Amino acid sequence: MRRVSLALLACLLLPVPIRAHELRPAYLELREVSPEVYDVLWKVPARGEGARLRLDVRFPEGTEILGEPVGVFVGDAHLQRGRIRRAGGLTGGAIAIDGLAETLTDALFRLERVDGTSLTHRFTADAPTYVVPASPSLGQVAWTYLGLGVEHILLGIDHLLFVLALILIVKGRRKLLVTVTAFTLAHSITLALATLGFVRVPGPPVEAIIALSIVFVASEIVHGEQGRPGLTARYPWIVAFIFGLLHGFGFAGALAELGLPQRAIAPALLFFNLGVETGQILFIAAALALGHPLRRVASAWPRGVRAVPAYGIGGLAMFWVLQRVMAF
Repeated sequence: MRRVSLALLACLLLPVPIRAHELRPAYLELREVSPEVYDVLWKVPARGEGARLRLDVRFPEGTEILGEPVGVFVGDAHLQRGRIRRAGGLTGGAIAIDGLAETLTDALFRLERVDGTSLTHRFTADAPTYVVPASPSLGQVAWTYLGLGVEHILLGIDHLLFVLALILIVKGRRKLLVTVTAFTLAHSITLALATLGFVRVPGPPVEAIIALSIVFVASEIVHGEQGRPGLTARYPWIVAFIFGLLHGFGFAGALAELGLPQRAIAPALLFFNLGVETGQILFIAAALALGHPLRRVASAWPRGVRAVPAYGIGGLAMFWVLQRVMAF
């Protein structure tokens, strides 16, 4: 019954798909093309063509808009490109994102300067304004990437489903700890290798294989309920480590989209990874804590119901496999 009760947590702990469009962050990118002149990319989540979130950028006082910005809907987002100029550059100026308080999303900001340096920041409803520094402090880098790591794992339904499946399969707290540690170690290795450019793998196939890994562990849950413990039940740390290597490439893909500050690559990578681990630990702790009282509810259920969560996880993951393969 422990397995049934814990599986019910997926409905409580994972983001609700109908609101997913609001949970995706907006993205503001400024590229300095010459002193005082910047190319602008403003990406806003949308609910369909003609219905983007009401988020707008306020540039520092004295900023001049060069030409008419061009906007277009692409998939589930609205992209707007333009160019601005500000005497003396953006350093010391305040950039703000209006409308964050009325949404469930944040806005990521990336500035690339002509000297090759860059900085990244996250706007939130509580802090919608950012004064652009000459260079980000170590504390700013650490806090920004720690938050991005936590956010990525908690909004990454595929990664959380894999972890949930491990919780359902592995018996014993100590064995589960070893298994999760192996998963953590593996995806930390590939996250670092891929982010630093030592290993390069195409993103779409990796995402498809990640989904396939969830199908595999879901089938292992079914085998366990049928009295035929599979490879994951017998050697969970080995399975977790192997698939953890793949999940690390997925984390690296997300971090590549955010970019790393050139003068603080190591701290940014470290704290993003710590954020991922923090979010993962929070999820596991919540699953174990909430699973205990739910066991009483599940104790009255017929035995056949035990396999339902596994088929739910596996069915959703198989849909992702097909969806991601078709996107190649």
